Amino acid sequence: MARRKKASDDGAETGGETPEKASLLDAPGADAPETAAVEPIEIPDNCVFIGKSTKPEYILLKLANRHGLVTGATGTGKTVTLQGLAESFSDAGVPVFCADVKGDLSGVAEMGKEKGWIKERAAMIGYDVKFSAHPVIFWDLFGEQGHPVRTTISELGPLLLSRLMDLSEAQEGVLNIAFRIADDEKLPLVDLKDLQSLLEDLAARAKDLTTKYGTVGKVSIGAIQRQLLVLEQQGATHFFGEPALDVGKDLMRTDTDGRGYIGVLAADKLMQSPRLYATFLLFLLSELFEELPEVGDPEKPKLVFFFDEAHLLFRDAPKALLEKVEQVVRLIRSKGVGVYFVTQNPRDVPDTVSRQLGNRVQHALRAFTPSEQKAVKSAAETFRPNPDLDTEQMIMSMGIGEALVSTLDEKGQPSMVQHTYVKPPSSQVGPITPEQRAALMEKDPVAGKYDEAIDRESAHEILQKRTEERAKEAAEAAAAEEASKGGSSSGKSTGGSRGDSFWTALGKSVVRAVVPMATRVLEDAIRRNTLGGHSRSK
Repeated sequence: MARRKKASDDGAETGGETPEKASLLDAPGADAPETAAVEPIEIPDNCVFIGKSTKPEYILLKLANRHGLVTGATGTGKTVTLQGLAESFSDAGVPVFCADVKGDLSGVAEMGKEKGWIKERAAMIGYDVKFSAHPVIFWDLFGEQGHPVRTTISELGPLLLSRLMDLSEAQEGVLNIAFRIADDEKLPLVDLKDLQSLLEDLAARAKDLTTKYGTVGKVSIGAIQRQLLVLEQQGATHFFGEPALDVGKDLMRTDTDGRGYIGVLAADKLMQSPRLYATFLLFLLSELFEELPEVGDPEKPKLVFFFDEAHLLFRDAPKALLEKVEQVVRLIRSKGVGVYFVTQNPRDVPDTVSRQLGNRVQHALRAFTPSEQKAVKSAAETFRPNPDLDTEQMIMSMGIGEALVSTLDEKGQPSMVQHTYVKPPSSQVGPITPEQRAALMEKDPVAGKYDEAIDRESAHEILQKRTEERAKEAAEAAAAEEASKGGSSSGKSTGGSRGDSFWTALGKSVVRAVVPMATRVLEDAIRRNTLGGHSRSK
């Protein structure tokens, strides 16, 4: 059985810089050694166990907030690695939030069963698998496979909303003006219809607002309104509303046994709207950054965040957004939050972000084209070299469940890269049934808290009342003016001599217009008759 001991018992257990004495593989791609010869491993208490090379490989809990990267081609074992890491963090009392792209991660909520490959891998590395279920809260932006996840338009903010709608610089400027006016005029922006109503109101007042806030172009407002309709069709109406997710409380829970809850976001449908998916996850990071206090380097993280399909966050992202991501990743470490990006290729993550990721797990990559070969070489260069290991060759030859691992040692320095067999998970591998999911949702800590939407008075209702009041005031003013005009004309018609003078003047005008016309007609007739008589006599 695996035995746990304190990291201080042996400096070599910290994942430090001691070179490999012998490899688990005689050559890259060779068969694993006989399991009977493998000694039971000793795992320190203050770590997250990943797997075994020539020694246990793990992430020190006190350095887990230095972020990480899990990469590899499809089918190489990234999801199982992610599941195993989530379990270990949970067992250490650290809450976890992860996106479940294919539905497989839902199995973490059910106890695993001994299978042939699990038994073989456990024996190979000397690991005692203690099968267990883990505390899970299921989330879903669409409210179908988990509790609804909502936020308000105000909380998302103009920068992320502009990213979500892919607005131009001019359109983003108008959106910033809209948010400023909403603050100045106390108009709560909760859902999409609030923002739509506000933009409609700004278009009607564009001339009056320009001198105070800057140009409010109706063309830009129209373009934003079109993008809001696109979001509405993609299901964003489910995302914007209340009650909004309490990020600081409901994503950072522990159960009665002290284990961290694993928040599993159903992302299979959400992936059809990749811009919404990326914006939502970045929003969560931003909210955590704003809400959490500075804690420096705690003994263990307050929360670990796994960002699957991470390339969606950076694809075609404008410079301003990339700078925002870099800032959040760099600074959120001091809030006790670890961010782990999961993607196929390490080049999916920009260098400005990648250099901040201290704990790395690299599964196999395939290299059939020059571009793929370049990617393999780039991935190999991100690791601290091991003189006993051809990193580039190993990346292309590893099997399923094998990985190159480098983590931070006690001094915060990257360890030399090691070829590692990843541990099997203790929970169910593969998805649970819809019935199991529903039963778990009924008894989790947030059951009933977010399931029913609330539509309180906000910008849409306030602006609607304001429009109705303006229309009423305009109608009353028009009626008063009409009544005033009616009284004046009545006085003129019964004004005696004033009325007579009017008709006299009118008669004179008619005479002046008609008499000259009649004279000309008579003269023309006489002329024609006279000329006609001369012609007949001839």
